[in-house]
Amino acid sequence: MRKILGLTLAAMLLAATTACSGGNNGKPATGSSDTAEPSVDQVELRIMWWGDQKRADKTNEALRKFEEKYPNIKVVGEFAPNSGYFDKLNTQLASGTAPDVFFLGGNVTDYADKGVLLDLQPYVGKELDLTDMDQTMVEYGTLGGKLVHISAGANARGMVINTELFKKAGMDIPADGWSWEDYARISKEISEKLGKGYYGTYNFTVEGMDIYMKQRGKQVYDMEKDALGFEQQDAEDWFNYWNDMSKNGGMVTPSLQVSNPPGDTSKSLVVTGKVAMSLIPSNQFAAHQNLIQDTLTMVQVPRGPKGTGVVFESSQGLSGYAKTEHPKEVATLMNYWINDPDAAQILGSDRGVPVTSKMRDLLMKDATPLEQTVYDFTSRVSEATKKEPFSISYNPPSFTEFTKLAETAVQEIGFEQKDVKQGVEDFYKGATQIFGSK
Repeated sequence: MRKILGLTLAAMLLAATTACSGGNNGKPATGSSDTAEPSVDQVELRIMWWGDQKRADKTNEALRKFEEKYPNIKVVGEFAPNSGYFDKLNTQLASGTAPDVFFLGGNVTDYADKGVLLDLQPYVGKELDLTDMDQTMVEYGTLGGKLVHISAGANARGMVINTELFKKAGMDIPADGWSWEDYARISKEISEKLGKGYYGTYNFTVEGMDIYMKQRGKQVYDMEKDALGFEQQDAEDWFNYWNDMSKNGGMVTPSLQVSNPPGDTSKSLVVTGKVAMSLIPSNQFAAHQNLIQDTLTMVQVPRGPKGTGVVFESSQGLSGYAKTEHPKEVATLMNYWINDPDAAQILGSDRGVPVTSKMRDLLMKDATPLEQTVYDFTSRVSEATKKEPFSISYNPPSFTEFTKLAETAVQEIGFEQKDVKQGVEDFYKGATQIFGSK
């Protein structure tokens, strides 16, 4: 009798112990987003991005908010300036110590080709919700049949316009729908009316080349063929356009372009009120406007035979490391980045406008006039893309080498070391060798 009673008590104690554990080996029940108890299984993720301290502060604030919502995931952030970021990332990838999540730009193809990026497709519809993401953004992140990149912000290239210079010249402010002939004529006219020291435009032969080619049904680099996507005559036509602009006085002189490069906002002649128009990505609009009292605006690039050639494109985004031990948590972090209202309000448009329509609508409610200009412009581009779709652009292989080659050709022609025909012939030959086409 004592033996039976002892066994009964032991069974009761075991049952009570099991009930207290929640039936899940001591872990909180999953499937409830309301529980504030952290899981026993703590996970640590590393994430790396490029940028300045201001961006770092915003990013870290967003990561702390993420940890509040997902207490079982700790996120360690690190960043580097633009100039040294990819050297650091490449070193870590080579040694197998890369972060679980890292930022990439138009060079995402290089890393996809190396096989170092996590395929996120298995987590779509589960940890990762892409239903409200612009389709072009999803396509941008899909390479080789795998989803390897989630855009963290989007922008669109367009023309920044100094409205005050146009008013001073007594000219109408340009609008969407203009042509390249209009652009050349307006550049010359405003230069003449404003006089010495003022110019209609910067020279963006290099930056605008892919746009020009797409407007003619071509592209700088054909990924499928791994070769140039345009002919030498196409390049000659484009270079001649800018050479003519230089001769008629509508464009910044070569020496001023070198000493005041448009890519360096602090030195740009746009922000000193000496250049009326230039090509910029929309996420640089605020940096320009904040440095000048004149009112700036943005319009779409001049149209070609097949439209504008500009898509609503990724400014930069997140990719996961193929060797991460926590792929589900990586997908969860990315989902938070693009779909969570708190994340959107903290991060703002620093990396471009949000890639989901709900988050764009959320930020637009409290947008400043400056931000409203960007949202309005990118919305117009997004709508235009639906009617006139174009191929998505990535940086081609050896992008830095190609860009340097093109810039050299521009300077050789600009400083009259070569005529357009010879300069383009040398450029095209070099570009063909870079891309390995026959």
